[in-house]
Parts: sequence; C-alpha cells; structure tokens
Amino acid sequence: ALGDKLPAGVSSTLSAAGGKAAFAIWTTTPWTIPANLAVAVNADLDYCLVKMQGDAATNWLCDHLVVAASLVESLAEKFGIQLEVLATFKGGDLEGCQYKHVLYGRESPLVIGGDYITTDSGTGLVHTAPGHGQEDYQVGLKYGLPLLSPVDNAGCFTEEAGPQFAGLAVQSDGNAAVINALSAAGVLLKEEQYAHKYPYDWRTKKPTIFRATSQWFASVEGFRSEALEAIRAVSWVPAVGQNRITAMTEGRSDWCISRQRKWGVPIPVFYDKTTGEPLVTEETLDHITAIISQHGSDIWWTAPLEQLLPADMQHLAQNFVKGEDTMDVWFDSGSSWAGVVRAREQEGLRFPADLYLEGSDQHRGWFQSSLLTSVATMGQAPYRQVLTHGFVLDERGNKMSKSLGNVIDPRIVINGGKDQKKEPPYGADVLRLWVASVDYSTDVMIGAGILKQVSEAYRKLRGTLRFLLGNLADFDPSKDVVPYEQLPAVDKWLLAKHAAVMAEVQEAYDSYQFRRVFQACLNFVSNELSSFYLDTAKDRVYIQDQNSSSRRACQTVQAAVLQGLLSALAPLVPHMAEDAWLNLPQHPSSNTATTSSSSAAPSSSSSSNGSNGQESSSSNGASSSSS
Repeated sequence: ALGDKLPAGVSSTLSAAGGKAAFAIWTTTPWTIPANLAVAVNADLDYCLVKMQGDAATNWLCDHLVVAASLVESLAEKFGIQLEVLATFKGGDLEGCQYKHVLYGRESPLVIGGDYITTDSGTGLVHTAPGHGQEDYQVGLKYGLPLLSPVDNAGCFTEEAGPQFAGLAVQSDGNAAVINALSAAGVLLKEEQYAHKYPYDWRTKKPTIFRATSQWFASVEGFRSEALEAIRAVSWVPAVGQNRITAMTEGRSDWCISRQRKWGVPIPVFYDKTTGEPLVTEETLDHITAIISQHGSDIWWTAPLEQLLPADMQHLAQNFVKGEDTMDVWFDSGSSWAGVVRAREQEGLRFPADLYLEGSDQHRGWFQSSLLTSVATMGQAPYRQVLTHGFVLDERGNKMSKSLGNVIDPRIVINGGKDQKKEPPYGADVLRLWVASVDYSTDVMIGAGILKQVSEAYRKLRGTLRFLLGNLADFDPSKDVVPYEQLPAVDKWLLAKHAAVMAEVQEAYDSYQFRRVFQACLNFVSNELSSFYLDTAKDRVYIQDQNSSSRRACQTVQAAVLQGLLSALAPLVPHMAEDAWLNLPQHPSSNTATTSSSSAAPSSSSSSNGSNGQESSSSNGASSSSS
C-alpha cells in the first residue's frame, strides 16, 4: 500500500510495479527477521525505485526494489545485476507506505528512523524489530508499534516465531534457519560475511542478544523537582559534581529496578498462574518484610509459597507463583542509608549522613540512586556533603592492568617487594602522604619515581620534627615558657607565620583539601623553619646559657610550632605524628597523654610501626643537637 505523501508521478510508477516491488533491507542479525514490524528510512536521504535485470534476478520473487539512490551502483555490482532507475524521491515521502512480511504475510508500515540510517553500508533501508533493539524500540514507541519478541530466556525461538523456527537457538541454528527460509521464499538478495562491532558478554565472552521484556519501573517524574531541590541543598566537593548530577537527574527516564539474575534481593511479587497478573499489596509487602527481617532475603527462594502469603490468603497459594526477578543492585546500594544510618540512629549515627565518598562515576550510580530513594521516601537527600575522586593511574598516566604489568600493589609500597633496592619499604605513612599530596578531584598517578619524591618530603618533615624534639630535651612547659610580650621580634614573626599556616590548614581540612594541608606544612617546614628560623636559632639553643631568656624564648616558640605541626600532620601521617608526640619531653596537656615523664616515653630513635625504619638525620643539624 502506498502512502499519501508520495508525489503523484512516483505513486503511479510504484503502482505500475505492483506486487513485484519490494523494499530492500539488510541486517546483521537475521534471527530478528521473524520479529520485523517496520522498515525505517532516513527522511532526508534520496531513494529510488529500480528495475532489476539479469540472470541472477530471475529466481527472485520481485523485480523492482526501493533502495537509497547513492547506493544503486554499488548494489548492482554486489548483486551481479543491472539496476534501472525509474523514479527518485525523498525518504520522508515513503512514510505511511505499507508492505507485507515476506515470511508471515502481515502488513507493516514504512517509518522514519534516526541518524543511524546512513548510506555507509547496506541499502539505506533498515529492518526494524522493536522487540530486539533500543533504537528499534524507540521508533516503535513513536509509531505505536506492538512489541514482538519471539525468543525465550534460553535464547531460543518460541512458538510465536512459527513451527519452522520454534526451539532453535537464535544465534546458531536459528540464524541459519531464517536465512534458508528467506532463500526458499525467493527474497534473499545477498548473504555475505560482514565485519562489524557487536556487544559481547564480558564474563562468558559470547555475543549477547537484546529482548524487550516485562520489567518493574520506578517513576522519577513524580518527584523530579524535589530531587533537584535536594541536590541544591547538598555541598558538592568539587563543586562541579552538582552540575553533573543535576544534568543526569533532569534527563533521567523511569528507573528500571528489576533484573533477571539468580542472585540478589528478590522483588516480592506473586503472579497469577492463569492471567499472569501481579499480586502486590500493602498487606503482602508488610508480611514479606516481617519474614525477611527475621530470616533474611533468601527466605523468598527457600520457603514454600504458602508461608510467604498473609494468613488470610494462604488458601489461594495454588493459584500463584513466586516472581523470580531480583532488585537492581543500584537500588540495593541506593537504600544503604536506610539500612545503615536510619537503622542505627539510636546508636549515634545521624541522618542525613555527613559525607558520601566515592569515585566520580557514581554521580550516575550510588549518589543518584541514594538521592532518588531518599527523596521519594524521606523528602530529602541522604547526605549533607558528597565528595568525589578520580582514579589511580600509573606513572605514565595509563590505566592499571594486570596484563600490562603496571599495577601498583599498596602492600608492596608499605612493606617492600622481593628486591627491596628496587621496591623499598616506604611504610604506610609515605603511602598516605602520597594520597594527601595529589589532587584527588581528577585522576592521579603513582609510580616508583613519584613515591621516591614523596618519601623525600616525608624525610624532610620527619627530620624537622626530630630536630625540634632534640631542641626541647630540657624544656618544661610548666615553668620555662616565656610570655608572648617578652619574645624577640623574630620569634613573634615565626609565631605569626605559624598561625597563618594553622589557619590555612584548618580551612583546608574543613573543605577536604588535603593537598593544601600537605603543601602548607611542607612549605612552612622547608622555608620559614629549616631555611631561616632553625638555622639562626642554633646559637641561641646550643651556646647560650641553659636558662637564658633568649634560649627559653626560642624553645617556647619551637614547642608551640611542634605541637601545631603534629596536630596538622596527624591525619596525614599518624604513625610519625604519634611517634613524635610520645617523645615530647613533657606533654602539653594532661588529657592528651598517658604519661608526662620523658623517661617513660619511648626513645626518640625508635621508629613506629608505620614508618618501617625510615629514619634520617635532618638538614637542620639534628645530628649535632647534643650539648
């Protein structure tokens, strides 16, 4: 049947061809031909009606074809025939035409597809099966086409595909059977090997198939505006995260929450054996919830159906079957706020959570699923802040892979490898310091050269702390502290610098900018302390009288700086900070230490469990600090 959009001249030419005219389609999945419900064309491409001439065409059912105009010559060569152009028209003119399926005789429409229809290959007309492909499915929705997917869960044709195909595996015997049927019907124009991309299952390394199946969906439309408002109320680190999740939420379609897996949390729905209608009510859900709370989710698979139904419905058990769908794992993880935070509020946890922390890919995953489940049920986001980080790459910026041999094992970084000259034991603190030194908002790199640089920074910090500890060996804060007003100008200057650094450190910690903490402390230690103040303080500490006001003033400042540095560095390098803290000659406050006697503390030459012996002398002259 011809559509009313065709020009009069074209209509008359096509009508003259009559039943001998056909639309030439092509496909890389012959097994989907039984599910064909439309032929799609590109509205902007030129198409033409051609007459086929030549010996190869004598056994074909038709002698006229509609193909893309730019492919006429290449198709003639491929088919081994002559193609005479009788009429040319736009693809949009074909919309509304009808054709009969070559194997089943049913009538289906010509439809307008998308940009995926090109003349790079094929015929310019695309076989469309809404039950077996996303693009086809979208076209089917646009034109109100039914869903036909005559393939079962085992990947075999069902009776709906016809007796000649039923029971055949679609990607093996089924493919061959369809091709043979097309050939027997006189409609197979060409069969050839064609190299192209096709999705494979990552686990089994086998090709996949697409089927339209009944699923459970959660509608987002009803609370999308509330979700967007909740996003604006959250602090995003880095700030660009808000833009990412906002765009994803604005454009999100309904959420398919069901999966066909043999593991996972079951969707507690019963189905009528006769009609297939689902049974899910507040009463059945409350009953299942109580059972799962007591026995766990596996009870759905192990218990008889009678036990899973409420008492007043158990007599109907023979009429139902249990659903076998499982919940989308993102729904599981997205509900973790309810199972962890909300469920333990009496134990001290707070809802919403203070912080969600994950990789940048989770704006589409955990962050969004958590947001949607929480806003839908609680009316607010499940978190106050969200921090995202990049991924770890090797020293050259390449993704780590076992096959490439570029994986960095944290255990080897900490404990060292078999050849400890090539893979020295840096200790946990060096690895932590590396984490603190990088900009985690983007992908970060790690390798032998980078770790060596970080270990040098670690030694600089450790050597400075040891130097300060050595200078305070005879300093008693309870009686030797010099009031600020009596400090020399250089001491006041250092305290001012130190205060500025501590303020920057506090601000950086509050915004999770650990790199700023690392840089601020290292710059202060390297510049103000090592390069200037500690160098000029040697005469005051080593030569002047033990109880002179100048020497005690210098020690007062060094004690304050040491305590501040330890507080700033403790979250980054806790082993080193704890080691230094326990070696203070006298702890600064009674509630921050277990002993105030320097003789009871470990020797300053011992190393903590996390430092793995990374002791070194300081460039400040710690090796000559004895008097």
